[in-house]
Amino acid sequence: MASDAEVTPASRADSSAIRLERRADGVAVIRIDVPGESVNTLRGPFAVELEAALDAIEGEAAISAVVVASGKPDGFVAGADIKELLAARSAREITELSRRGQAALARLAALEKPVIAAIHGACLGGGLELALACHGRVASTDEKTKLGLPEVRLGLLPALGGTQRLPRLIGVEAALDLILTGKQLDAKRAQRLGLVDEVVAAAIVEDVAVKLALRRAAGPAVPRAGGKRKAFTEALLVKNPLGRAVFFEQAKKRTLAKTHGNYPAAERILDVVRLGLSRGMEAGLGAESAAFGELAEGSEARELMGLFFAQNELKKDSGVADPSIEPRKVRRVAVLGAGLMGAGIAYVTAVGAKLSVRLKDRDERSVGRGMAHLAELIGERARTRRMSNFERDREAARITPATNYDGFDGVDLVIEAVFEDLTLKRTVLAETLTNGGKNLIFASNTSSLPISRIAEGSVAPERVLGMHYFSPVPKMPLLEVITTEHTAPWVTATAVELGKKQGKTVIVVRDGAGFYTSRILGPYLNEATHLLGEGVPIEVIDAALVRFGFPVGPLTLLDEVGIDVGVKVGKILHDAFGERMAPPPGIERLVEDERFGKKNGRGFYDYAGKKRGEREVDRSVYAVLGVEPKADLAPSDAAERCVLALVNEAVHCLGDGILRSARDGDIGAVFGLGFPPFRGGPFRYIDGVGALEIVRRLEHHEKVHGHRFRPAPLLSELARTNGSFQGKQRAC
Repeated sequence: MASDAEVTPASRADSSAIRLERRADGVAVIRIDVPGESVNTLRGPFAVELEAALDAIEGEAAISAVVVASGKPDGFVAGADIKELLAARSAREITELSRRGQAALARLAALEKPVIAAIHGACLGGGLELALACHGRVASTDEKTKLGLPEVRLGLLPALGGTQRLPRLIGVEAALDLILTGKQLDAKRAQRLGLVDEVVAAAIVEDVAVKLALRRAAGPAVPRAGGKRKAFTEALLVKNPLGRAVFFEQAKKRTLAKTHGNYPAAERILDVVRLGLSRGMEAGLGAESAAFGELAEGSEARELMGLFFAQNELKKDSGVADPSIEPRKVRRVAVLGAGLMGAGIAYVTAVGAKLSVRLKDRDERSVGRGMAHLAELIGERARTRRMSNFERDREAARITPATNYDGFDGVDLVIEAVFEDLTLKRTVLAETLTNGGKNLIFASNTSSLPISRIAEGSVAPERVLGMHYFSPVPKMPLLEVITTEHTAPWVTATAVELGKKQGKTVIVVRDGAGFYTSRILGPYLNEATHLLGEGVPIEVIDAALVRFGFPVGPLTLLDEVGIDVGVKVGKILHDAFGERMAPPPGIERLVEDERFGKKNGRGFYDYAGKKRGEREVDRSVYAVLGVEPKADLAPSDAAERCVLALVNEAVHCLGDGILRSARDGDIGAVFGLGFPPFRGGPFRYIDGVGALEIVRRLEHHEKVHGHRFRPAPLLSELARTNGSFQGKQRAC
């Protein structure tokens, strides 16, 4: 803290997360610093400790103003301690945790001395609710500073007054947008919403917060510009009963259209915010804490919290079993292939990992298209004010185009993203190793071709592995790193570390046809086309899986991926795994009819002449396949068949050693394929339903539909022993 004022720390127990520092200028600093942790979280004793600090502040006339700040170098408060929720024994206990926290923050908000939050780093969940209870907020411009209420992503709602204070501060429309999506804002965007008062460099955040606190102590706050317009909109939409009823009914319709009723937290958020606006703050807080307790005990929240912990575990996972293996330093990366995938990989490497990137393609025209796409991606961030023009130019300068291998001797890692052709990939690998340095790592971005086959005959198979990205690369969170029996552990660790720097959630899987994600996607899409071949209408199949929780239906997904690509990958999987991966008869007719999906406007849906996002079922597909559509199969049965095909293959992958753990399988399916997060992933889904019940359903479908539904051996064994993938015996 840069200040000439004297700071006198209050004494505190070693286990306390709060210390009170008294400055000579009359400002008291409530310093949050959870002992032994790299980030601050709000834990059980926090409310008691905060109340003790407020007792001292209220009792000392020499204190005229207060600043709430962090003792961590790069974080404010990252939220509540989720482990306490999982350890709670009942909804009542969780509700009581919320009420205690609400009471402490209500007392902070009611303090007669001005309180300013000095925010640098993550200010999320309970951390933002703490800041909202302050009378003003100063935030740093640092990219580490993010403000948001992400509880909905855990199946919860803000439980320390966030559902009540945020709408009153920035307006109900803006508040609901943040609470219902869980999105995170940088300081500048937060300031434009009125969430933050001042935005300054990280080095002076606390000094500016002190000055603002002293100004507030000396006189009333100056109202922000634009307040009248916001007040008019709020009065029109929500402050009169009729406007409020219309507004929230429309909001509920939009929410249900997105969630299909699968995420109860979203609906409870609307109810709690609405009640608080109509009946007052106290009633809203009561409803908030009650809803929080009920939601935290629900299966949706439990599964989403399980995924949260799995992600955190993966952040610490090097991808190799030997803890002594260290990743090597990567300074320069080359990307081979400047198509959408290659350009996307170059983007996350330059903008996310902050590394120099060489983007190579066969000719100037091809690499020029890639550079133009990159300029569009980076320019969009500047247009939406997520980066300055200076930052835009700096990020763009990290990427240089190439049509040859000049300079590859200075590259540390090459990511190949050329066309899915084995001969081409082998040629590119040989050329790269010839032109690169002795420790150059070669990673192939392939979705289905075995890495061992690509590396056959290579002079350095120990430096070859797969890095399978998902399209669109800048948005999709998963990276699948694929290792062969020859891949050196340091090579794996280096690729995993690069993926993390690119902002990806990384799983490591063993080489094999389809690896993990493509392999489990194959039976899922296959079963959807089997249903279509039986006459189940396209829209019924897709709607059934969307209701189950997938973001899009399987036939829509096939159109997105490309039906021709799906057929090609399907053949690879069929050759590798035989009958259980056999596609339905006649599916190749779609390719013969030049139905490639969205990319040429013809697939299961007709895209010709339609606006973006619009489409209609192309009913001529039925004639091509020689089937008559009939809706005599219950949508739930259609969904069950597709889902069982996927989860059964996931268990095959674990049993075959493709996956290192059930955890990785859940993460891969959710973040790579859109498996419903609130169901936890294939393995947590099996645990939730019960292995015995899943096997019973599979055996039923095996009798009706054949070998493809035969339960995986590991699944049958789990059912026999009444076990679960979480490693515990199930209660009978």
